[in-house]
Amino acid sequence: MKKIRAAIIGYGNIGRYVLEALQEAPDFEIAGIVRRNPEAQQPAELKDYPVVADAMQLDNVEVAILCTPTREVEKHARILLAEGINTVDSYDIHTGIADLRATLDPIAKAHGSVAIISAGWDPGSDSIVRALMQAAAPKGITYTNFGPGMSMGHTVAVKSKDGVKNALSMTIPLGTGIHRRMVYVELDGSKSIEEVAAAVKVDPYFSSDETHVMAVPSVDDVRDMGHGVNMVRKGVSGTTQNQRFEFNMSINNPALTAQILVGVARATMIERPGAYTMIEIPVIDMLFGDRDELIRHLV
Repeated sequence: MKKIRAAIIGYGNIGRYVLEALQEAPDFEIAGIVRRNPEAQQPAELKDYPVVADAMQLDNVEVAILCTPTREVEKHARILLAEGINTVDSYDIHTGIADLRATLDPIAKAHGSVAIISAGWDPGSDSIVRALMQAAAPKGITYTNFGPGMSMGHTVAVKSKDGVKNALSMTIPLGTGIHRRMVYVELDGSKSIEEVAAAVKVDPYFSSDETHVMAVPSVDDVRDMGHGVNMVRKGVSGTTQNQRFEFNMSINNPALTAQILVGVARATMIERPGAYTMIEIPVIDMLFGDRDELIRHLV
C-alpha cells in the first residue's frame, strides 16, 4: 500500500494531536513538521521526523495539515495549493468560511490540488450532523449549544492581544444557541485588564456574545481542554409536525479536531481539484479501509 505523505504545519495544541493521529493511521506517513523555529531544541516525539521552517524543504508532500491559528490559514493554503499540495484546515470563523472557500477554489483548480476547509468538529463534523438533521426535517430550527469548555480559536484570539501573557476562553451554553464567553488572562504588565477587555470584546470572535474578561494569576490553574456540544432540531418532515432530533458529545477539543483533520486529509486524495467544506464530500472518503467492506459494516 502506497502511503499518503502528510506534513504538519504548526505544532501547537492541534499539531501535537495530529502527530498522534497520523502515527495511528495505517495509510499515512509523516513527511515532516513545519515550525517557526526549527533550530531550537525539539520535543522528544519529533526526533524521528524532519523539522523545518518551510514545507518546500520536505520531500514529496501530498497533503499539508494546517495546525496554525485560523487567521493564518489563508496565507499558508494559498502557497501550498499553488505548489500542487493538498491542504486541510480547521478554520473556525463561521462568517468567513464561504469567502475562504471562494478564494481558495480557483487556486486549487488551477494547480490540480484540493483544499478542504473548516474541517474540525464545529465547523466540520457538526456541520454534517446539522445538514443531516435539516434533510430529515427541512422546515424547522436547529440550536447548537457549545460547551461548557475551552474554545481554541477564541483562546488564540485573546492571546494575540497586547498585554496578554497567557489566556483561556471558556464557552458557556445558555440554551437556544446563545453563549457566554468567560475569558481568563494573565497580564504581562503592559496593559490594564480594562484595556485588554475592551480589545477582546470588539474582536469578531467575541463581539456577538456576552463576554466577561478577568485577570488571573495563572491560566494553567484553570485550563481544561474538555469541550462538548448539544444540537437540537425540531421541525417538519413532509407535513408531519414535531419531529425532534438531538445530538450530544463530550470531547477533548484538540484531539477530536486532529482526528477529523486526518480523516479529511485522506479524503483530499480522492476529491477532484477545488475547495470544499465537509458537507460537500462523502463521509466514506474520510475512512480508512476497503470501500465495499465499509459499506457492508456501516450501512
